[in-house]
Amino acid sequence: MSQFSPRVFSGIKPSGDLTLGNYLGAIKRFVPLQKTHACIYCVVDLHAITVWQDPKDLKQATYEVAAAYLAAGVDPAQHIIFNQSQVLQHAELGWIFNCVARMGWMQRMTQFKDKAGKNAQNVSLGLFAYPSLMAADILLYKATHVPVGEDQKQHLELTRDIAQKFNNDFASSIRSNGFDENYFPMPEPVIAGPATRVLSLRDGAKKMSKSDASSMATIYMLDDGDAIAKKIKKAKSDPEPLPGEVDGLEGRLEAANLVGIYAALSDTSPQDVLDQFGGQGFGAFKPALAEVAVAQLAPIAEEMRRYLAQPDEIERILAEGAERASQIASETMKEVRDIVGFVS
Repeated sequence: MSQFSPRVFSGIKPSGDLTLGNYLGAIKRFVPLQKTHACIYCVVDLHAITVWQDPKDLKQATYEVAAAYLAAGVDPAQHIIFNQSQVLQHAELGWIFNCVARMGWMQRMTQFKDKAGKNAQNVSLGLFAYPSLMAADILLYKATHVPVGEDQKQHLELTRDIAQKFNNDFASSIRSNGFDENYFPMPEPVIAGPATRVLSLRDGAKKMSKSDASSMATIYMLDDGDAIAKKIKKAKSDPEPLPGEVDGLEGRLEAANLVGIYAALSDTSPQDVLDQFGGQGFGAFKPALAEVAVAQLAPIAEEMRRYLAQPDEIERILAEGAERASQIASETMKEVRDIVGFVS
């Protein structure tokens, strides 16, 4: 039996408008996890500044992520919502992990390669060390489970590597300070649902992105019902009817994406969707998808706008969450400092 109580940690970067991908890949799954785990949901603003952010935009985006958590149903009284920069121990443990992690580990991170491209020598050091800080975010709270999309799974594997190396490097000190030899847990990924990676409505080969050149490619969490319905109506599809089996979606990227979105929004499986719509064309399927999307997303958007009109209330919730998070983080860092050998 694990010595660690079940605890979930996850976070979203405040670096622009939230999309349907953020909702289906993360936020929608945050709510049911509250029933089974103690949950800590963070607005990871330290991660956001690995690329330059306009300060006013960063503050507004922080409000937006917090509003999305609240509007989707995360309970800040029973669980913790806060922004990362208010808890200084994230940066402290992140530095210690910079000294535990190896350069080769970081160089293997495919997301860094994708973001840096041919400009790797000119990106920030923070972008390179991003996964080490992510490990600190998770392990600072000794989280046992992390809801992640497929694109973050490699970073969670790195978190486990860092936890294991810390436990091994400091094994003697961990024991002499009276702790179990596995001081940090090996957090498990929570990857569930049919649409953990939502693709562009205009190009099924690309991830849905806030930076897409076409405004019709991306559904935003603050879109109203009319905008959602319009984007789905104009989403790229193909002339063939939907198949009766999931295997029939192979090679049909746009069709598979729309079926996956429907399944994720309706809490069913792609096969369930095809059982209902197989043999029908997109002229019938898209209106049904739009109806499901508007029914689920429009009320959240309305509630987000209500919260965003009350920034003082958002700040109060974040500050209270940060205070509670700091209590856990302070205890962990006191132990880590003793283990590492710092004089405090």
